[in-house]
Amino acid sequence: MSFETACKSIDWIFANIPSDMNGVEVSFIGGEPLIEFELIKKVYGFTHERYPNESFIFYATTNGALLDEEMKSWFLAHKESFVLGLSLDGTPDTHNHNRSNSYDKIDIDFFKNTWPDQGVKMTISEYSLTNLADNVIYIHNLGFREIDGVNLFEGEFDWSDERFVKGIIPHLKKLVDFYVKHDDLMVDQMLGRQIDMCEEPNRAKRKWCGIGTGTIFFDTDGTRRPCPFVTPMTFSNEELADIMKTDFEDPAVFVDEGCFNNCYIYPVCPMCPGANYLVKKTFSERDKSKCRMQKLITLYAADLQARRLLKNPQSVPGNRIYSTIEAIKKIREKFLPEFEKYKDIM
Repeated sequence: MSFETACKSIDWIFANIPSDMNGVEVSFIGGEPLIEFELIKKVYGFTHERYPNESFIFYATTNGALLDEEMKSWFLAHKESFVLGLSLDGTPDTHNHNRSNSYDKIDIDFFKNTWPDQGVKMTISEYSLTNLADNVIYIHNLGFREIDGVNLFEGEFDWSDERFVKGIIPHLKKLVDFYVKHDDLMVDQMLGRQIDMCEEPNRAKRKWCGIGTGTIFFDTDGTRRPCPFVTPMTFSNEELADIMKTDFEDPAVFVDEGCFNNCYIYPVCPMCPGANYLVKKTFSERDKSKCRMQKLITLYAADLQARRLLKNPQSVPGNRIYSTIEAIKKIREKFLPEFEKYKDIM
């Protein structure tokens, strides 16, 4: 992206902040964003000079391999308004398998000490899935309290394949045991589901993300896209044209009515609209191949919540305890029988 295009993108962002947002996060993605470190610095300087009274923060996810002393010095000086998130896939063996033997190139302490409240992003491969629990626990043991990117549904897995369902059970079980013991840590994206939402009497039809409204993406030529997933790297020109006809302001467009009306865990069952469209060619019908895995993960999320409640009743706000307990019971009643054949390992 040229500097001029970047500046025009910044101007558009600040002229079109959604009314329900209190600030802006300007994020850089790649590939590897730090390849364009000089451009990033210029865009950062432009934004601060042009919009000194606006509330915003800059962010980039990096693999850490290019971070040199000059970059570290700059980011340290700007750490309050520019956050670097680290992509780290687990143990050195897992990370090196996924990311071309790059583990030793990362200054992990720099990320941990500069942004201590920032989690890491973990990308799942079929290789790392076989060591999932150990990878998550390893990252926590490095000193990161939060892992905010364990998204099992980013990879190209056929989650209807029973070997994945059976294979992940020991890892979910091990992670629940770990998080019960270490209840000061932030539960990762898989198990941190606020299950009491399943007890809401009047469910709202909503999107799972800000696609088309709060997550606007600018391609290198300045073309606006509804999110970083919906790009020519993923979709054909015909598909992109069809997607852009969507009324992104209408949450109902992104609701599967069958799931909404009939599935108890719908409020805590995440869905990436772009990834779903890639499979189903629509936003309004969910890819059901992930259903069993979602039910299994929610079962373990409920187990974790139950055990944390027993250990520390204050782990859930008082106004949510009753609905949490009801959700735990109903999740077990509704979905545990479906996994009866795995009872010996659950």
